Amino acid sequence: MQQENKNTPRTDEDAGKDSRHAGSSNAGKLAARISALHVQAKELLDAKFGVNLRDFMSDRQMIVWALALAISILVAYAAIAFRWLIGIAQLPWLGTASERVATAAAATPFWVVLAAPAIGGVIVGFLLQRFMPGRRAHGVADVIEARALHNSHIDPKVGLFSALLAAISIGSGASVGREGPIVHLGATIAAFMEERFKLSPGARRTLLACGVAAAVSASFNAPIAGVLFAHEVILTHYAFRALVPTVIASVAAAVISRIHFGDETTFLIPDYSITSYWEFPAFALLGLTCAAVAIIFEVALMATDRIYWRFEMPLWLRTGLGGLAVGSIAVFLPQVLGVGYEATNDALQRELPLVLLLSLIVAKTAATAISLASRFAGGIFSPSLYLGAMTGSAFGLIATSVFPEIGSSQGLYAILGMGAVAASVLGAPLSTTLIVFELTGGYTMTIALLLTVSIAVGVTQAFLGHSLFYWQLGRRGLFLQEGPHKSIQRRLQVDAFMTPVDPEAEPVHLDDGESPWLMPTDTLERALREFDRTGTARIAVVSTGDPTLIIGHADRLKALNLFNKALIDAAVEEHR
Repeated sequence: MQQENKNTPRTDEDAGKDSRHAGSSNAGKLAARISALHVQAKELLDAKFGVNLRDFMSDRQMIVWALALAISILVAYAAIAFRWLIGIAQLPWLGTASERVATAAAATPFWVVLAAPAIGGVIVGFLLQRFMPGRRAHGVADVIEARALHNSHIDPKVGLFSALLAAISIGSGASVGREGPIVHLGATIAAFMEERFKLSPGARRTLLACGVAAAVSASFNAPIAGVLFAHEVILTHYAFRALVPTVIASVAAAVISRIHFGDETTFLIPDYSITSYWEFPAFALLGLTCAAVAIIFEVALMATDRIYWRFEMPLWLRTGLGGLAVGSIAVFLPQVLGVGYEATNDALQRELPLVLLLSLIVAKTAATAISLASRFAGGIFSPSLYLGAMTGSAFGLIATSVFPEIGSSQGLYAILGMGAVAASVLGAPLSTTLIVFELTGGYTMTIALLLTVSIAVGVTQAFLGHSLFYWQLGRRGLFLQEGPHKSIQRRLQVDAFMTPVDPEAEPVHLDDGESPWLMPTDTLERALREFDRTGTARIAVVSTGDPTLIIGHADRLKALNLFNKALIDAAVEEHR
């Protein structure tokens, strides 16, 4: 029977079964081979890229990128709303919401020009005294402080109210800029958004910079400058990880701004070019001249602020008198009112005579110093551009009249002056240079602008040693230009490294008033000084409610370890 079965002919069905079996076996081998290759590829990728990808994902960078886009959209429309509020504020007394403030003021009765800034000052002073902590509006210096000391936290109420006060101030004619308030508003929106997510301190600082980049980009229609300003002034470093989010925010804000305001630059200028390379000594001399103007401007701001606050009076009266003083200047020179972009454009277009240019330099310096000293809300970027344009135009007028055969256009010198004075006052040469490029659309004078700006910034730093922002911080006792270690010492507190006592243990009190002690809210800087003063390695930490009750101990070694770790983290953040 078995032999018979062996000799039984194979049917087509049997052949099909064998074929399917062989095919299944080959498919299984192929699947196994593919699986093995997949495992090998995964191991290879993990070995080559896994560390970087895990690091990227652990810092939640995809969320940071998405938040950067969301922040940019909100900041762009906030900047548009801010400009709209300024127009609404100036409409009742000028009859126009446009930026042609000087032309409108020249056609307005003198008593209105005199009264409008004073009335606006009374309103601003009353609101400051009633609703604002510190009785001042916040600006770019406060954003730098938030980044350095407060884990990028900004009170949203303070941010929004500062923007409202700035809109009223500029709309009523105060001689201040609108870019500083927009930068602070952008940072406020970013801080509000990032508070909703548990992000690392480095990611929070990056998003704060995104808000600033979007604000600069939307305000100036200058996306490249927005990125550089955020890195140069706010972050104070150029980390690659922060670059992508700030670029996303800056580009998106610029796109929205151009949708609403068009592609035209803020200042419309004819084509200018360098006539001769023999002019470069003149460009260097212009840098020295702009440095002198920037130094005088900053010193005027400091001196006026110091003098103004020696007199005791209600804040609303102080801002009202400041507005009256600005209005008195504007009766004769209406070009000093507001941000002054119309007069800046006239200087670029070579439409102002030499005597008027020199007069406006003095008048704008005085009007801006009075406005800021009396606590009007606003920035200093627009006034810096204004003074630079007037200085450059006046210098060019003189230079082209002395050397007509080789002198370039007066307007070219005005552009160079804009960049030089603004960069010197802000302490941001690279981003200011790019802002001037994008504001004017003038890229042909690159080497001349770089020379003029660098000389002006170098001389200003040699005399003053800091930008206006760091002077404002210095008045509050914050000397952040000393280096990142100082901001770390002032940001970290004793409660971050103290060892608390057992809550169930018997309460312990200080033996006498001479024993060294710290509080949980004391800074690391104070703790290190106390360790050094006493020569001890362990100091008692007392309760803020009862300065004699010991709630823990601070160890010198733990404090130094925390400090070193923070320094390392800061270095890593700046270089990755």
